[in-house]
Amino acid sequence: MQVAEALTQAAQERGFLTAWAGLDLPQETQQRYRDWLAEGKQAGMAYLPRNLETRLNPSQRFTWARSVLVLAAPHAYPPPPKPPGGLRLGRVARYAWVRDYHRLMQPHLEALEHLAQRLGAQAKGYVDTGPLSERSYAALGGLGWIGRNAMLMRMGEGTYLTLAVLLTSLEAPPAEPYPNRCGRCSRCVAHCPTQALLGDGTLDSRRCISYWTIEHRGPIPGELWAGIGDWLFGCDICQEVCPWNRKARSFWQDFVPEPELAYPNLEDFFFLSSKAFERKYAGTVFLRPGRTRMARNALVVLANLGNPDYLPLVRRAAQDVNPLVRATAARALARLGDFVSLEPLRRDPVLQVAGLARGLLERQG
Repeated sequence: MQVAEALTQAAQERGFLTAWAGLDLPQETQQRYRDWLAEGKQAGMAYLPRNLETRLNPSQRFTWARSVLVLAAPHAYPPPPKPPGGLRLGRVARYAWVRDYHRLMQPHLEALEHLAQRLGAQAKGYVDTGPLSERSYAALGGLGWIGRNAMLMRMGEGTYLTLAVLLTSLEAPPAEPYPNRCGRCSRCVAHCPTQALLGDGTLDSRRCISYWTIEHRGPIPGELWAGIGDWLFGCDICQEVCPWNRKARSFWQDFVPEPELAYPNLEDFFFLSSKAFERKYAGTVFLRPGRTRMARNALVVLANLGNPDYLPLVRRAAQDVNPLVRATAARALARLGDFVSLEPLRRDPVLQVAGLARGLLERQG
């Protein structure tokens, strides 16, 4: 058995969908990405342009590499039952209902690396951690097509796919392109509440709910709150409305949805210390935003829901040790109409010095 076939078989036995692609990305793909960055559509994700040349031309860093084995782990699993107790409001993106996919997939990549080495080839695996264009390689290798929602899609699994790549020193087997099956459908574009999708297979991160609730470190601009709605972490709207996802049911064997991740207790983000939060949510993607930004997101959700029953929790957040949480609580209090509790925050010296009070404490919210 040839080395490429052995790696493919080993990956598939581990439950992955696979595709091979050559290392060189088409010039059109490279230029499209350069233009996207030049227009600032990466928002505050400074790591995207940081290793641009390596991302577009990996051979500059990995001189031995000739091909990419793309691995896809479907995550179209059903929702777990909601746990009892707590304040379980807001929605979490489906991929985050399980343990951190980096940790779950990395051991399998390492096993494939070792197999390649035993068979006389070089290999290096990445699970969304290296400067590589996973979706571009997946499309180049015929694993699926890039839909109008800027995600990799394929019939059967839809867009519910978590990607990883294995760089190898092997020549890539020939691949047939996967036909684009979006047709005239543009439901994802029409249903995006913040108009982040541009309809050409790209998105503007400056308007993307997932960017603001996961990647962004500071306050969420007030003009975006309404569009965020009840999304606590990430956003799946463009996937939920996609016809190709209606019958998607398959999921990778190591993905086990957990109730506490699908329906987290919002009280955790205000009553737990940062250390206690890290202990409870160890091994999950909630550690990326951390306690303070999860509290920020929860306040946006509570304000958008507009229920005065949530005011006690918002008032508690107004006394939080973190100024970002206090500043977000100020806007939430204004939106909920509690201007009495808002008044002390107008004089909060830390918020004033940090510039977080400006524009957040006005009566219109």
